Amino acid sequence: MRAARPLRQVGDAPRSSAPRGPGAAPRGPGAGRLAAPLGWGASVAVATGVVAVVDPHVPGRYPACPLLALTGLACPLCGALRATHDLAHLDVAGAFAANPWWVVVASGLVAAWAVWTLRAWRSALGRPAGRRAGPWPVRVPPRVVAVAVGASAAVFGVARNVPALENVLGPGG
Repeated sequence: MRAARPLRQVGDAPRSSAPRGPGAAPRGPGAGRLAAPLGWGASVAVATGVVAVVDPHVPGRYPACPLLALTGLACPLCGALRATHDLAHLDVAGAFAANPWWVVVASGLVAAWAVWTLRAWRSALGRPAGRRAGPWPVRVPPRVVAVAVGASAAVFGVARNVPALENVLGPGG
């Protein structure tokens, strides 16, 4: 007669007979969470690679900004492709000349992606969240970040079209 197997409790992970070696993918409570930041990172890396290779400084390579073409007003993202190209080639001064707002926002996006990836990795390894990584002990709600970025875009969009500031904030490059 066989001994009865103990019943699984709620929250127990199913057992697998698959061997786990040193190169095996992490399997923890949040292993699936790592796919999203890595997928976004790969997509942005490919897009940045395209912009790095296909120079937006050459006219006709990319479509013109519709707002600039129709009204003559520069939107907050005018010059962002040139700034991204310059950043990909480590030309920070050229990137700031093309679009200083985008340089700051892109840097913040890269930092946010790094924190997201680190937290997903820790979750995939099954490590407890405990104290949050990074200098900020509290998470900033995404809605607050979206409002701050939107407000800064609006302020920058207006400021870059003021004639006295056009030489400094206009889409140069």
